[in-house]
Amino acid sequence: MALPGLLSLPGLSQPSSNPQPSIAAVSALAPPRTEELAARNELRFEVAANKPYRVRLIRGTAEIFGTELGANIQYTFTGTKAAVFTWHGCTLELQGDAESEYVGSETDAMVEWMNMHGMLETLRDDASTSQDEGPRVLIVGPDANGKSSLVKCLTSWAVRMGRTPTVINLDSREGILSMPSSLTATTYNTYLDVEDNGWGSSSVSGPTSTPTKTPLVYHYPFSSPETNSSLYKALITRLALAVSSKTSQDVSSHDASASSSGLLVDTPGSLNDPKSGYEVLHHIAAELSINIILVLGSERLFNDLQRKYANPSSADERITVLRIAPSPGAVARDARFMTAARNAQIRSYFFGDAKTSLSPHSQMWDFADLAIYRAFDPTASNSGGIDFAPGADDEDDYDPGAVGSNGGQGKMFERVTPSMALTHSVLAIKFASGSASQDAIRDACVMGFVYIADVDEVKKKVRFLAPHPSRWGDKALVLGPWPEAVGDLVG
Repeated sequence: MALPGLLSLPGLSQPSSNPQPSIAAVSALAPPRTEELAARNELRFEVAANKPYRVRLIRGTAEIFGTELGANIQYTFTGTKAAVFTWHGCTLELQGDAESEYVGSETDAMVEWMNMHGMLETLRDDASTSQDEGPRVLIVGPDANGKSSLVKCLTSWAVRMGRTPTVINLDSREGILSMPSSLTATTYNTYLDVEDNGWGSSSVSGPTSTPTKTPLVYHYPFSSPETNSSLYKALITRLALAVSSKTSQDVSSHDASASSSGLLVDTPGSLNDPKSGYEVLHHIAAELSINIILVLGSERLFNDLQRKYANPSSADERITVLRIAPSPGAVARDARFMTAARNAQIRSYFFGDAKTSLSPHSQMWDFADLAIYRAFDPTASNSGGIDFAPGADDEDDYDPGAVGSNGGQGKMFERVTPSMALTHSVLAIKFASGSASQDAIRDACVMGFVYIADVDEVKKKVRFLAPHPSRWGDKALVLGPWPEAVGDLVG
């Protein structure tokens, strides 16, 4: 991550990055075979971790999530679910064993998605002419309907048109260009890397095969917005301020490319729930000044949003709600797949992946030099009696620095003493002092992540695994109940 503090943090790789396949696995691949795809067909495949699956385009044109494949270039996939789509027909050379592989002909959704891209391009042209902000698009709907695939396609197509859209990921399970437990904002001005599940990679210490990206990262250590909606909404507000500041700078400096290209916002499927998700969804739309909402796969959500935004109080508050076809090739990712993907992602952050090998650094810290905080889980039964829970006052009345009944600490974070219980945990290093207030720690973006390899309670020392040898100084380290610990990261 090219953020100040730890210089260019190596290893911030894709959510679906996996350890490098072994030489034995590669050599055991069956001989290549060919697959002919007719126009507007796509090859859909699912690949397990550590099992390479190779694709080469030998005739025609094809793309993966909107990024065009190069002719006679071999692409290797592990631990992913993807599809090769062709508009005019193509021939592919395939090698490897996929868990699932078939040719899909029901691809009308791609035509509809391309039409949506055309509409957004018209709005971007208008914004460039008037020096105004471009379309700010929010993609919503249940899981397993293709929301992330749509965002990738719209991003890739926009980049191919010379645009620089800002992609905002609000699903902490994904951690685009960062770890799980991250909310990110990234401006894309170069093509995406199809082998890294479409998003590419962020800055690393060594050479990379594709242009790197620089994400802005905020830490939300829970798997669902509903687990701690007040913290989630506060981070959305902070992220929106950062993005608005960036686009305002672009306009004032007469470099309005990012501003006129607009936003593409991906959301978790849990916001489809009217009981717990709608309030958060409306908060996102308001804070990010959304003017277009695309709904995939939920007629109820589409109608509810249309009613909500049918009568705006002013033209500036008008939001167009459109229903768009879900991807017929989208499949549910079960808990086992997601756990494996998270573990692989954490491992790749420190050790790299099949294309980039990294060497993490071991650091020893004294207990007295560390400021470690644990984020509270309001849904846990042992929350210490805190009143930061469903049914509490609105966040506008909430004092993030107030002292609760949890041993003298604030309501969002509890300062903890290092112990063996923290072993194998991943901590976020915040751009905030270890003695900062609760709201300052909450609002600070992430410098990088470290892994607790060992805790010596007798000598009162902690051994960290870090992607960079530089020490981070007086910074707050934050962990939460999620993601789960990775016990086999170091021997």
